[in-house]
Amino acid sequence: MPTNLFDEFFQSEARMFLLATIRIALAEDGSDLTSQGLFTDSDMAQAMIVAKQQTVVAGLPIIPLVLEFGGQECQVHLNVDDGETVSEGTMVAAIQGPASQLLKAERVMLNFLCHLSGIANMTAQYVQALKGTKTTLLDTRKTLPGLRFPEKYAVLAGGGKNHRLTLSDMLMLKDNHIDRAGSITEAVRQLQTVHSPCPPIEVECRTLEEVDEACKCDIKRIMLDNMDAETAKTALSMVPDAIETEISGNVSLETIRDIAEIGPDFISVGKLTHSAPSSDFSMQFVPLR
Repeated sequence: MPTNLFDEFFQSEARMFLLATIRIALAEDGSDLTSQGLFTDSDMAQAMIVAKQQTVVAGLPIIPLVLEFGGQECQVHLNVDDGETVSEGTMVAAIQGPASQLLKAERVMLNFLCHLSGIANMTAQYVQALKGTKTTLLDTRKTLPGLRFPEKYAVLAGGGKNHRLTLSDMLMLKDNHIDRAGSITEAVRQLQTVHSPCPPIEVECRTLEEVDEACKCDIKRIMLDNMDAETAKTALSMVPDAIETEISGNVSLETIRDIAEIGPDFISVGKLTHSAPSSDFSMQFVPLR
């Protein structure tokens, strides 16, 4: 993934949220009294960020953004692109600047890099499991508060696709919406009456009866929620080609291939963002050249 895709993703609202999160993360650490007591602003240092395991990388362009909050200019060289797989021991970035500024930023830079790379790495494993099928891997909104955009970017870096970034990207009728409205038909009718033009609608279906009702509505996609394999297979056979299909719930790396072979257009996996183990990186000072 070229770095310019990072810039394309983090525009306007997405960039605003990212910068706000960086600002909060640095503020949480408070003043770095240790580094301030050991170094002056003129004490320069050079450091490298090294992968301590094989992993897909995501979040490297966040490093210069974190350092920009330090007040003094730092030099940053990113050695790989987001989306690349690196081996243990790879130097993914080299940075130079005031020692106190690098140390203040160290944990924040690594927290972003480790977390986002972990998401990208797990996503890549799921994408590989789907290779050769027609099914596209999607993330969900099961993201950490304040990290929605970085985490969904990491899914892209791993080869997955984003479901929806915000609630306005697609109107999704879930069980509580349907139960409150009285039926799928009535819920769709109300949405199409209130919104003109109406954004695409997705309906979450729990039973074959709900699938049958949803198929008669003017919608974009039907999600089969937590259905067993046989029920899901029957449900998919009921959906006309004009309506997209998605399967969600209890999907694992071990089961996703079998689910894909049933034939859905999409499979959404919440654990890509809520359960991915962090990848391991470290920052090491090296002698100034």
